[in-house]
Amino acid sequence: MFHSSLRIYYRFAVMMAVFLQMLSFGTLSAAPQAQIDQITVPLHVNTGNDQGYTIKVLSLRSANGFLIDIESMARALRLSFLKKNEGVLVLEESFGVPGSSCTAMINNSFVRVTSKDPERPFRIIQLKSTPLSIQSKIYLPVSQACRLFTIWLDREIVYNYSSSTMNAWLRGKRFGESLGMIGVVKKEELPLPQVELKPAEEAATVITGIEIENRANGAILSFSASGPPTQYSLLKPDSEGYVYFSFEKATCDVNSLSKIYSGGVVKAVTPKQFTEGGLQFTVALDNKSYVISSVEFHRDEKNNRYVLYVRSNADVQEIRKKEKEQQIAQVLSRDVEKWKLNTIVLDAGHGGKDPGTIGFNGTREKDVALNIVHDLGTFITQKWPDVNVVYTRKDDRFIPLHERGRIANQSGGKLFVSIHCNASPNRTARGSEVYILGPHKNKAALDVAMFENAVIRQEENFQEQYKGFSEEHLIMSSMAQNAFAKQSTTLAQNILKPVERQPVNNSRGVRQAGFMVLWTPSMPSVLVEVGYLSNAEEERMLRDRQVQTKVAYGIFRGLQVYRKNYETTSMAALAE
Repeated sequence: MFHSSLRIYYRFAVMMAVFLQMLSFGTLSAAPQAQIDQITVPLHVNTGNDQGYTIKVLSLRSANGFLIDIESMARALRLSFLKKNEGVLVLEESFGVPGSSCTAMINNSFVRVTSKDPERPFRIIQLKSTPLSIQSKIYLPVSQACRLFTIWLDREIVYNYSSSTMNAWLRGKRFGESLGMIGVVKKEELPLPQVELKPAEEAATVITGIEIENRANGAILSFSASGPPTQYSLLKPDSEGYVYFSFEKATCDVNSLSKIYSGGVVKAVTPKQFTEGGLQFTVALDNKSYVISSVEFHRDEKNNRYVLYVRSNADVQEIRKKEKEQQIAQVLSRDVEKWKLNTIVLDAGHGGKDPGTIGFNGTREKDVALNIVHDLGTFITQKWPDVNVVYTRKDDRFIPLHERGRIANQSGGKLFVSIHCNASPNRTARGSEVYILGPHKNKAALDVAMFENAVIRQEENFQEQYKGFSEEHLIMSSMAQNAFAKQSTTLAQNILKPVERQPVNNSRGVRQAGFMVLWTPSMPSVLVEVGYLSNAEEERMLRDRQVQTKVAYGIFRGLQVYRKNYETTSMAALAE
């Protein structure tokens, strides 16, 4: 009977929400002449320790108020997208452990939150307005957008009408508060019809507020009241952890006393007013994380309060230990993600109007480098599906040197590998070399760097673009790269060993030189000279497509060794 009534209520609520949404925003679809402006709303994000950032969120402004682009706001909060099609948007968060996903659908005011822990039940968030689809984007009124992310993420996110800005505090969890006012600093920007409950006849008691005090072994819920006392009863927890506390003749503000909590045995309090004058509070307890030993209730006559005591079997030391472990797990989870080798940037040297070095038989460096980079990227993608491969160029085009470094940094790269072919006036010079950034140790290294850097003269405004790139700048860049010097050297050595076993051999070792393409990436970076096109024998081999694939596989083998040692060392350091 209860589930049947719940289904009827759910259907009625959905139809009513859609009807109200049509009333509120009908002008957006039914009145083409209505003025709709695309604007941005600043979102100030506080990440804790006086750190944060400000980003603009896409929105629409009409006579009815602001509509927020949910995707734009999710990106601003650095959330992940799992799905978007046919009016369905699925987002994912990892602020807490184990994280959760949120599913929103257009024309449906109910949003589903699903934990990554299959043992935890899903949650339903009810919005006052249904999401709208406008020009393939999903929108919500600004207050409801803030409400959605606040309840889902359990972080404070509000819109301030006086400054026309949104503010988000992502560091700490928020405390229990009125669900009806979440996401609002001042007045509601889109007033909705209020359903006034008929007051119960001779209602003597008004519940005016709820306070919670979490203890190590439970919680105390205090219901403050005004007026003479009334009869009350308590139905103790059922198998799902719900406690029902009822008043015979009482009333309350249902919206302001609907509350959710985090981090304790009490998860939520939901009031329900009956037309006959009764009032019932449903208290949801977390009986999966806590063993509930008793629930008791009494009236504090002196202070006109009704007090609910929830006790759990708890070892205080064990609870504190678990809390500490959870905090450590959260920090480690963030650190592990930060140290994962999950993005590799591959740079094919030269390209477009810059052919690079050209062999005696017309073999162009830019073509050989691009083929090897494509093969290397294929090996990485096939063997490491969890690693994102970023290419500075994927076809025959000219990319300025400074732009290659910018691509690497903006993509969040963890490694930068630049592929080139060598050349020398000495036609007998042969073999592979791997370079890291640093002062030129000998004339041969200087000659190679000067040749590779000469490409900047083909860039527009190169004198202005590189006016600060002097010998002093090289020294400063080398000092900045010192943070990655050991890793870059290890990477270079790991790459060189398997490359030595390829058809193009006679390794010339790991060297330092001032390659401009290595100046800007903020990550371990190497430049691989796979062989000499000025050497007739090596040119013949390097123009062979099979040899190019073998060279790419040799470089990948080096990356395998580097990744294994890198992640093992990083995880060991985190565990200390």
